[in-house]
Amino acid sequence: MTNRTLRVGTALAAAATVLLALATPALAHSEVSASDARALAENVTLTFTSEAESTSAGIQKIQIVLPDGVPAQSVTLKDAPAGWTLTPDATGYTVQGPALPVGDNAKHSIVVRQLPQGESLPFKTIETYSNGKVSRWIELSQNGSEPENPAPVLELKPPAPGATPLPAAPTVSPTPSPSPTASVSSSAPAQPAPAVSSPSAAPEAAAKDDGGNTGLVVAVVLAALVVVSFPIAMWIKRRTRTGA
Repeated sequence: MTNRTLRVGTALAAAATVLLALATPALAHSEVSASDARALAENVTLTFTSEAESTSAGIQKIQIVLPDGVPAQSVTLKDAPAGWTLTPDATGYTVQGPALPVGDNAKHSIVVRQLPQGESLPFKTIETYSNGKVSRWIELSQNGSEPENPAPVLELKPPAPGATPLPAAPTVSPTPSPSPTASVSSSAPAQPAPAVSSPSAAPEAAAKDDGGNTGLVVAVVLAALVVVSFPIAMWIKRRTRTGA
């Protein structure tokens, strides 16, 4: 083997090493798949896989930005790492829980009430590791170019024959409880107001009673005076005659 051949082989090996090193970060990414990837499909299971790219920390939180036509209220968690829970927010939802072991991919599944009409659905994804590292898979392809940190995209097939959009899920509002006043008026007949005595009635009756009592007392006193004064009058009359 000549020196020139060795030099060429060495250069090719170095170039391959550089290309491999540049390509390694791109191996870690986020993907989405569907149990039924047809537009307007109902009760579809979407599975997200976030590949680990840290050698010192595990994934502990994933934020998904839902595309138009997939409201957060229509999403339910089907499967996730042990201890992880789903919380909806203004743009989508977050699944999080105990940090996964270093090097383990984070995989979770959700059920969507219905996929919207369209050709593709992007799901921008943000991954957070236990050491605070954040990976943002949120870039969309522009003019066919492959972005550096591409968001997961679900390519949709045409809808099944006869498939139509489902009506919006009804919003359940709490029924106000009837007020105590309303309950009483509806369950029992109205009762007449109690009669109110005239303020002067009681004093007037008292005055009449007092008048009757006073007359009785006067009659008794007069009778007593008559009884007492009669013997005195007779005694005075006898003395008068005797003196005469």
